[in-house]
Amino acid sequence: MRILVLTGPGGEAQGWGNMEVTRSVAAAAEASGHRVRIDWVETEGQLLRSLAGARFDMLWSALYHLSPNPEFIGRNQDGVWVADLLDSRQIPYIGSNSRSMREMIDKSLTHAILARAGVPVPANRLMRSTDHPTGIRYPAFVKPSCESRSVGISEDSVVETEEALRRQVAWIEGQYDQPALVEDFLPGPEYTALVLGNGDDRECLPGRVEVQEELYGRYRILRGDLRGVGLTKVKSAGAAAGAVQELAARAAEAMSCLDHVRIDCKTGADGELRILEVNGIPGLKPRSSWAPQLYTLHHPCPEGELEDYRGLIARIIASAARRWGR
Repeated sequence: MRILVLTGPGGEAQGWGNMEVTRSVAAAAEASGHRVRIDWVETEGQLLRSLAGARFDMLWSALYHLSPNPEFIGRNQDGVWVADLLDSRQIPYIGSNSRSMREMIDKSLTHAILARAGVPVPANRLMRSTDHPTGIRYPAFVKPSCESRSVGISEDSVVETEEALRRQVAWIEGQYDQPALVEDFLPGPEYTALVLGNGDDRECLPGRVEVQEELYGRYRILRGDLRGVGLTKVKSAGAAAGAVQELAARAAEAMSCLDHVRIDCKTGADGELRILEVNGIPGLKPRSSWAPQLYTLHHPCPEGELEDYRGLIARIIASAARRWGR
């Protein structure tokens, strides 16, 4: 099968990683017998020319939307969303549809959809610096409403007073041009699950996210400086595996996820799991991203992690191909 892979300046922030990671995805796909072309796009015009000029059977995008900003995802209310363009042209592609992608980017909307479906999430509200913080329970957790990869997360994200809350909300507004999402702080262990496939072929692969204890600060949170540099490891979820699997499956169904997503959850003070995020374009850096680690944890092969990685990429492609009848 001929696969067109799209990435651009926002590839590392928005999706699976930088150009080196994109080449790893392409090489793994080619190892399964596919022919892969990588196109770098920065504007709608470039994207349209890429779609018109390339012969392909399936598209795979590292981008939610076109943005020259390489640092964070953002809301991009007026720009071009890749899946919008693909849906309008009925172009087969890997991953969830445009509506689901937009809902997954917006964590407040994700929480609302999951809560309506009976999937547990932390108590939360959107907040701007001009809003009055009524009903907030302390300690609270404050983060950008439309980001991923722990962008905007630091020791200051856990707030214990109204003054600290207002300060962090204003910082997020100024830094990321978006409202803050204020959640109940969940102090317990963090888990993640890779959800592969669709319908009867869907599989949820759970794991527990671990960091060396001395790397934490005042709180057991995944700060931005702990992500993307090999300091987080995914290990067996142990006794929580079944609960994480069940919760991830319910969340994937509620969000209408397709082909592959990663779902993160954490344990509250009451010992109950709650969904934190549904990631529509999970990181795919070999060995160190959570999705490959989860796949190796559950489907190791004698040839080692790189062969596991090829198996992961092949499985994602095969899932989308079946769905599109390719």
